[in-house]
Order: sequence, then C-alpha cells, then structure tokens
Amino acid sequence: MNVIGVRFRTAGKIYYFDPGELEIKRGDHVIVETARGVEYGTVMLGVTEKPDEKVTQPLKPVIRIATPEDDARVEANHEREKSAFGICQEKIAKHGLEMKLIDVEYTFDANKILFYFTADGRVDFRELVKDLAGVFRTRIELRQIGVRDETKLIGGCGVCGRPLCCHSYLSDFIPVSIKMAKEQNLSLNPGKISGLCGRLMCCLKYEEETYEDLNSRLPRVGDQVTTPDGMQGEVQSVNILRQRVQVVVETGEDEKEARDYPVEELTFRPRRRRENAAQKENKKGRGRGEDGESGGRGDQSGRGQQEDREGGDRSGRREKREDGNRPGRGERRGDRDRSGRGEKREDGERQGRGEKREDGDRSARGQNEEREGREGGRRRRDRRDRRREETAAAPDGMTAPAEPQAAGNVAPASGNVPQAAGNDAPAPENVLQTAAAPAPERTPQETENTAPEHAPGENE
Repeated sequence: MNVIGVRFRTAGKIYYFDPGELEIKRGDHVIVETARGVEYGTVMLGVTEKPDEKVTQPLKPVIRIATPEDDARVEANHEREKSAFGICQEKIAKHGLEMKLIDVEYTFDANKILFYFTADGRVDFRELVKDLAGVFRTRIELRQIGVRDETKLIGGCGVCGRPLCCHSYLSDFIPVSIKMAKEQNLSLNPGKISGLCGRLMCCLKYEEETYEDLNSRLPRVGDQVTTPDGMQGEVQSVNILRQRVQVVVETGEDEKEARDYPVEELTFRPRRRRENAAQKENKKGRGRGEDGESGGRGDQSGRGQQEDREGGDRSGRREKREDGNRPGRGERRGDRDRSGRGEKREDGERQGRGEKREDGDRSARGQNEEREGREGGRRRRDRRDRRREETAAAPDGMTAPAEPQAAGNVAPASGNVPQAAGNDAPAPENVLQTAAAPAPERTPQETENTAPEHAPGENE
C-alpha cells in the first residue's frame, strides 16, 4: 500500500495518509482530514509502499496539496494564537486558577482552539472555558501536560550547547533510569545528569547498549583476577572505552603495586556469564522453595493460632468445623461447636502465612485447654460420687445440705468449681438440729438431680 508520512508540529509524530493520484514529494505541504478536523501538515516521508499490517485502517486520503492561500491562512492563525495567549492569561488571573499557560494552537479551519497548560494537580477550569468560548465564539479545549511536554513545546539549548533533542527530532519520550548513568560511570549528581525539564536527560539512552556490551567484557571493581604473570590481584579501576583494567598485585612482603593490563590478558569470570549463572541459581532456588512449600503443606504454621483438628475430617468445602466441645477463655461453647475468637472456622482454610494446617495438629494452647477440661471433669465426677454416698448414708428424713450455688448453673470454663459446703465432710449436727423445718425426704435420684450441672460437652 502506498502511503505518505505527514507531521503537524515540530518534532511531532508522523501519521500515514493515502496520497491517491497526487504527486507528492518530501517537504511539500498538504491539507488532510484528521480526528481534530482539517489540518495543515508537512510531508516528512514521500510516497512509500508499506505492508498492510503496519498501517492503521482506515487510511484517510490527502485532500489537496497546500496552495499559497492555505499558507497565508496558516500564518494568520499563528498571529491569532499570540493574541489568544494573552487573553487566556488574563482570564486565568481573573479566576485565580493555579495553572501555567504554555501554548495555544488554532486548527487550520479555526473551528477549535487548544490551550496547553501545566499544573501541580487537578484544576477546575469549567468557568474559564465558558469565558473563553464567549470571547472567541468557537470550540475551546484545554489540555494539561507534563514538564517534559512543556520543554518539548518551548524548546531551548541543553548543557551540550545544542538545541534540545525533544524539540528538534525526538517524536516520543523514551524511558530513562538512573541505572543508565551508573552503567556509563557518570556522576550521580542530579544537576549534571538532568535536563531543562528537571528529569534525567534523554541522551543517557543513546549509548546505553554500547556501554552494556563493553561492561560485559570487564570485571567489576574489587573482583579478583589473574594477571599474565600468574599473580592474583584485585581490580582497582577500569577504563570502559579503552578496555583496560588497573590491578593491584603484591610484589613482595607488604608491598603492593598497581599495574595496568588490557582486559584480554587477564583471566577472570566475565560479568555476563556471572549474571547468567546467578539467574540460574535464583531459578533453582525458587524451584526448591516451591517444592518445599508443596511438600510441607501439612506442617505447623506459627503465631500461636494452631488448633486441634479432628482426625480424618477434611472436606475442603468451607464447612463449619465441628470438634469435641472445649470451652476456652471463659466462653460457653455448644456441643461439638468450636470457634476461634468468636468466629467459626471453616475446614480447609489456610492458616499462618498461606500454609494449610494438617488435620490432627495440636498446638500448645489447645493441649493445655484439653488437659484442663479433663481435670475439671474428673473433679466434678468425684464430687458427684461423694454427694451420692453422703445421701445414701444420711438418716431417714434428712438429706445433705444443698450447695449454695443454684442448680443448673454452668461451671466456669477453666473447670475450677467453687467448693460448696459439705462437699468434703458431713454436715455439722448443730446445723441439722436447729433447722426451722427439716427438708422433705428426697430419694437418691432426686438428690442427684439437684446437683449442679457440669459444663456442656463434658464426658462423664
């Protein structure tokens, strides 16, 4: 497909258009239709054949080659842009907006005016747009740009004395990092490696690949190398462009000397090979870590949050976990209903740094609670047996005094039940003789029912 490349601004992007039957050569001015309307552009690429996959469809045709009248109209638009710049600055000051106006652009047919500005944050310029539309009687568009775009529009000279690259020929900004300055052994002083925009200079990218290739053949400062004489030495400095290395070697007892060698004469492990080996080791380490993680999914995971799990009960379907009833922290628990800190745990959930808990895994806290529960149960069973014996041994018509605790009260979670009167020894006789009225005769079964209930879920 035959196309031509057209540029609309200095150092702007090049867009493809269909030349049709027109004879267009590089440097001509053409009138084309764009998304912003009819535009006046300069041909930067003559008629060229391009593959269909590299051309964005649909390809718009060239309307005509610019005439002298079109050139005069463009010059008139430039004069109008200067007056519009001053009017917009007055309106910005009137509304008190914190924004800096950078440039004004008229479209070729004057159907739209574009105002470019910079600001630290978002600016509400709705009232400003209304005022500008009332003055110019056309469509108004305000665009906020960054500091690099600002420098590209304004232009200037860099520290090298030449016009700025972004204003001269760079159509796109390339990513630049501080690593590029380190690779080229440049000073990391921001004032020396920053451009007029305050960002890292774009030219740091130009020789990056060359320096990467040269550095891959050199040792690093501090590395141990072997000289042609067979001596071991430490690298003191390197000259990247000349490919020479200064090595400190021991010439005698407590005597050292710095010698300069071409990198070809030294024996050492190249940097690129060393980096590749390090990458392989990292991959192996990650592989071992994944294997260890998959193999140890049943291990304990810390922070004291491990719990007793029922052996063999592992559904993995987010079911509510049921376990032997075990009260903890003074809370009453329902039969076979366990919760951790007031929340119902779900089976199959991962605990502690993303690792699955193994069923049946006992933590120290769970073991202590279970042990206390068993001891409390034994004490309650002993007291119940003693009360049965005392009731059977009491004379007719008299029963053992009832405990002060009301029947049916649940024992505390810790299993420490308050000692009721008469649990350890028979009741004193004077208490029975001075009673206002003897208690009604109860059968052993009724006496057993009046005993305080044990905590729910305690095995008898």
